[in-house]
Amino acid sequence: MKLEDKHAGNGDLVGEGQPYLGEKYQANGKPVANGRGEISVKQEANGKCGVPRKSLNMYSWQEIQKHNQKADQWLVINRKVYDVTAWANKHPGGSRVLNHYAGEDATDVFRAMHLDLDIVKLYLKPLLIGELAPEEPSQERHKSSQLVEDVRELRRTLEAMNMFKVNPVFFFLHFAQILILETLAWLIVWHFGSGWPVTIFISFLLTISQVQCFFLQHDLGHTSIFPKSKWSRLMQKVVMGHLKGLSTCWWNHRHFQHHVKTNIYPKDPDINTGPLFVNGYLKPAQVWEMKLCPGHLTVNYFSLQEFAWVSSFYIRYFIMFGPFYGIFGTILSHHFLFLFSERFLESPWVAYVTQMSHVPMRISKEENRDWLSTQVLATCNVEQSFFNDWFTGHLNFQIEHHLFPTMPRHNYHKVAPLVRSLCAKHGLQYVNKPLLKSLSAHSSHFPLTACLHTIHWLVNHLPISYLLRDICMPSMDMRPFREHQQCNVKK
Repeated sequence: MKLEDKHAGNGDLVGEGQPYLGEKYQANGKPVANGRGEISVKQEANGKCGVPRKSLNMYSWQEIQKHNQKADQWLVINRKVYDVTAWANKHPGGSRVLNHYAGEDATDVFRAMHLDLDIVKLYLKPLLIGELAPEEPSQERHKSSQLVEDVRELRRTLEAMNMFKVNPVFFFLHFAQILILETLAWLIVWHFGSGWPVTIFISFLLTISQVQCFFLQHDLGHTSIFPKSKWSRLMQKVVMGHLKGLSTCWWNHRHFQHHVKTNIYPKDPDINTGPLFVNGYLKPAQVWEMKLCPGHLTVNYFSLQEFAWVSSFYIRYFIMFGPFYGIFGTILSHHFLFLFSERFLESPWVAYVTQMSHVPMRISKEENRDWLSTQVLATCNVEQSFFNDWFTGHLNFQIEHHLFPTMPRHNYHKVAPLVRSLCAKHGLQYVNKPLLKSLSAHSSHFPLTACLHTIHWLVNHLPISYLLRDICMPSMDMRPFREHQQCNVKK
């Protein structure tokens, strides 16, 4: 569940304190902070309150679990019960992320996906409707309270060790690598001409650049680089839109769901490939019907700002390569060679890196497991080396990344021994494979699936994909992002 920066709060931790229950939202999604609500907050801060507050309702887990539908969504964070039904469509991470956790304890996923709890507390307060009854455990009864507490203690330890602190030099060098490759490709064409050997060679350079762009935008999407989310969101648009020509809204909408419900069918979009193919041993039992309607086109769900960022990618390439190939030549030779050969090289690279750690692992329906078990059972690592780290963008540490998405990736290798030890303590298998074995396992277990992921990634890299995505994947919905932009929820 991803809430963007809005306020720089210095108050209590989320879920602590009793909010004024009459607090309401403005039309733009901001909490009202005037009148009685403002007075109440100020009085609470001074330890005085002249307005009596209503006591919170007490709920059992049995009651909370009934509210797990799209039109009725409750969830629990730090023993507090929130009704997020009305807020879901304003949620910057998409309404489906909230719906996936409706009726469940969302404490650990909430902490994992948010950069700073103080920033989102103003949004949570108006949604508070009660708390767990004193006799109820802090998590569902089928979950191990010791395991849950150990995971939270591990996070506190990592925070004390500054494992969430960013090394700016690392990401500066990564960004410089991308710019150097792009510049080098242009200089080679400028010096040696636009023959086919040169064009093929620069396609390899641009393939590397595009893959590294993907890894960088992935970091930015998880707000693991800048201290403020709005900075990360802006830079993600630059990298994803201007440097790659893809939509950040589309990526974030699907990727956040993948993180909160990894390999859970049908909640994880990465394994929910609709009518095109089936993954694993569970999905063959499901049959999907394609429903096409004239108005259901992805282009309807993109803002003009999103379209402008993506368009700037193609404008930039016409400016860079047009003088060498000519307008007609740029379209036919460079455009087709770049967008097909370069994208064709990039697609299996990214697809294998992102899926070799998930597809061979457990794929199941919703089992409502604890945060650690959910991620470890559905994820495996690839052995560390300098090449593996670079080739995978440090996604060879997928277990650590999924447990701590906002952690800068250059710290994953430091955290891995502690995570492995925790898994051993609770009898969870921590899978760590050599790179070649992971690549072969992805293809040998699901060869057609691996091919499908490659085609899926390639299709989504083509300009026409903005009109085809909802035809091929009708379950995708961009409206929460467009509505969020209209609400102007930002810091």
